[in-house]
Amino acid sequence: MTKFNELSLPEPLLRAAKDLAFESPTPIQEQVIPWMIDNEEDLIALAQTGTGKTAAFGFPALSLTDIERHAVQTIILCPTRELCLQISKDLESYAKYMPRIRITAVYGGAPIYTQKAALKAGAHIVVGTPGRVNDMIRQGVLKLETVKLLILDEADEMLNMGFKEELFEIMKHTPAEKQTLLFSATMPKEVASLANGFMKNPHRISVGGENKGAENIKHYYYKVHAKDKYHALKRIADMSPKIYGIIFCRTRTETQEIADKLQHDGYNADALHGDLSQGQRELVMSRFRSKYVKLLVATDVAARGLDVDDLTHIINYNAPTDPDVYIHRSGRTGRAGKSGISLTIVHSKEFAALKAIEKRLGREIEHSKVPGGREICEKQLYHFVDNVERIEVDTEQIESFLPNVYKKLSWLSREELIQRFVSVEFNRFLNYYKDIADLDIVGESSAPKFNDKRSFSFSSFKINLGYVHSMNKRELMRYINRLKVARSIEIGQIDIFGEYSVIQIDSEYEKQLLKAIPKNKWNGLPVTVSVVAPQRERKRRENETSRGPRKKGPKA
Repeated sequence: MTKFNELSLPEPLLRAAKDLAFESPTPIQEQVIPWMIDNEEDLIALAQTGTGKTAAFGFPALSLTDIERHAVQTIILCPTRELCLQISKDLESYAKYMPRIRITAVYGGAPIYTQKAALKAGAHIVVGTPGRVNDMIRQGVLKLETVKLLILDEADEMLNMGFKEELFEIMKHTPAEKQTLLFSATMPKEVASLANGFMKNPHRISVGGENKGAENIKHYYYKVHAKDKYHALKRIADMSPKIYGIIFCRTRTETQEIADKLQHDGYNADALHGDLSQGQRELVMSRFRSKYVKLLVATDVAARGLDVDDLTHIINYNAPTDPDVYIHRSGRTGRAGKSGISLTIVHSKEFAALKAIEKRLGREIEHSKVPGGREICEKQLYHFVDNVERIEVDTEQIESFLPNVYKKLSWLSREELIQRFVSVEFNRFLNYYKDIADLDIVGESSAPKFNDKRSFSFSSFKINLGYVHSMNKRELMRYINRLKVARSIEIGQIDIFGEYSVIQIDSEYEKQLLKAIPKNKWNGLPVTVSVVAPQRERKRRENETSRGPRKKGPKA
């Protein structure tokens, strides 16, 4: 097996690679690095997500840079600002012992003047998103006449995001005599067409079956009714006490709503989507990488460039309609030889999409039963006991407190002490999951069982806050959570109108909410609340459905 220090790279790059613990190159690195150094032809490189493509093109790009020539020699284009920042950060780490090389990142969502200043100061390598790169070219700040290397990273995703016109516009400003390299996880017709349009007889390197899916990833699906997806998601998370994963949703709105619900229910979760500012996105990603956030709820676009090696789970809240999207997502787990799990929560109408994914994946996705209450409690309990067994006891720190603790608990037997010890930690789980409903759909026409104590009955509350007060679903959920009526309250449908909102909340807490809401202002505004009668609520929904949302509703 080839060692990284055997590759034909300059000594400063090999020294940086050693610092970064690059011992043996991945298959894509082993083929691409020497090829780029020895050849000037165009290249198409296909490899699974997470196989080290950045190092594959990054090390040779740095090696081929003429430091004495103060002009842009390499332009790297990628689909998102997160990936742009990640590539720039990686290149800077590779160039640790080449301090004179200048690498500049240009991307949207950040002040353009700082990026302009960096370009004017001089850059050898520019990493950018197509939109911002085009802006810089139009404003005359970025000149590409001296480019020798054009690298397209995640070309399939750039086309999926509609950057085809921007890519061709950028290429018009590059020299005809240059080397073009296209890196992609998949090779759909659109990418092949793009390559035919601007590449000259490209050499092709393919590693790992063009992202067919790693063998060390297990694939499962859960079949539930659409309205039960969130409850199934919570059970899946509870069944995996060490879970560290990404939950993929289709839209920004759904992403934020699921994250808000998870936070409300006590999970370390956060959202990543296009409505967040760059500062907010960086904070979320930092918290996720540090594992303070265990569950990241994200859209595909926002999660591009989020490079985390030890994810345990990828969860598809809906079955992706594009099989390649599923493969992109699942490739984020099971990296570096580790095992991973890719889960999909589907309802009956999503089975066609699931079958298409199986065909593209080249294997069957196994059906799994949504965990029941007893098995979840058992799993959590044994995980807790394992943690107790492994905990390091600092006797010196707690020694002075122990005599009083021993005296306080001396009346309890060993068995009673363990029972209370377990109950302190597990009463919440035991109470929530006691006799909980079965969510699985056994057959196409089967319905889940709801003849148990945890089936929810909702009351509809009308609150005098709406769009005119800048109220939205997220803020309303936060407001209800701040009331601290209970640790976890089930929330149903939320409708925001002009001057008021209607929210469904577990009717068990109706009296407490009617007392608590008027006592708690929202952004300094007094809040009034009333319960909407079921019949009146049905009529109101019918009226609102036929008319559409009104800017102004009746006075509360």
